[in-house]
Order: sequence, then structure tokens, then C-alpha cells
Amino acid sequence: MEFEFPIEDEASRAAAPRVLIVQPKSAYLGVLARRISEGGYRVATAETVSAAIVELHRLPVDLILSELRMPQVSGLELVQMVRDDPVHRDVPIFLLTGKHDAEGAVLAYRSGADTVIAKPFHFEVLIARIGREIERSRVLARLQSDNATLDARVVGRAIELGEMRQRWLETEAELRRLQALVEPSEN
Repeated sequence: MEFEFPIEDEASRAAAPRVLIVQPKSAYLGVLARRISEGGYRVATAETVSAAIVELHRLPVDLILSELRMPQVSGLELVQMVRDDPVHRDVPIFLLTGKHDAEGAVLAYRSGADTVIAKPFHFEVLIARIGREIERSRVLARLQSDNATLDARVVGRAIELGEMRQRWLETEAELRRLQALVEPSEN
């Protein structure tokens, strides 16, 4: 499900990062969606992990915000599914948990969550953390892309050097052959 709240212009809306919220309680899901959307993000929602996986494959998301403890399939299992997916493994994941759920927080970090947020929390702080994590993720993606470009250039240069070395060796061999032809005739 996609929540769309009015933004000044459609270009800003289309460029806004997309956050997928996974929350089994529909009333709380609506509050989260509204507040995060008011923070300038496009919001997609899911009440179950299976619906979240479908949504994740429907349109790209910049961050997943999920409840840690959910019936049937937990937020921990969602983290594992996303981290095992080569296409989505780098999507930042925030898990929401109860204030006194230290064990759940530890398990969340061990499973690969980027951060765990204890309830209750201030929405302004949550929105700021989401923005910071999305920016960090985008910088990391640009760095990985730049590294891949540099690696390709290094490989290209290595191939060029190999070809130049081969031509040099062939030139040296031709020079020795010509010298051998000239030297016997000098005597």
C-alpha cells in the first residue's frame, strides 16, 4: 500500500526517498506512515513480512522500518531475507522494539539490522535518523560504483600494458633478427 500526502510539486515527490514500513497493527501503521510522509518521504506499507517482500520487489525502497516482534514471521526473519537477497542486501533496515527489549535489540543487530529504535521515540529524531541513514547508504552506493569504475579502468590499463609489452617483445625479437642478418655480412 502506498501513502501519498501532498508535497509542493510532483518532481519533489518523485525524487523523495521511499521508506517501506512493516507493522502488523494497522492503526500504528497509519500513524507511522503519516508522520514519516510528513517528514518528506514517500511511504509504502505492509502489515506482514510476506507483503513487505512483495512490496520490496514491486518498487525499490531506500529504507525499511519494521516492527521487531510480529506474529508468524518476525522482523529478524525479514532482516535475514533482505540480507540474503543480492538485489536488496544493502537496503538499510531499522527495527522498532519495546523499551525494555535488550535481548531483541541484540538479536536484531546480530541478524544484520542497521539500527534498533526503542519505543517510545520522538518522530523528529526518527525522521532525522532515517534521513542520515539514507544519505549514508547513497554515499556508500556511489563509492561502490566509483570503485567498480576504477577497477574496470585498472583492468583496461593492465590489458593495454600487456598488449604494449607483447608488441615491445615482438619489436625486440624483430630487432635481434635484423641484427643477426646484418652482423654476419659485416665480417
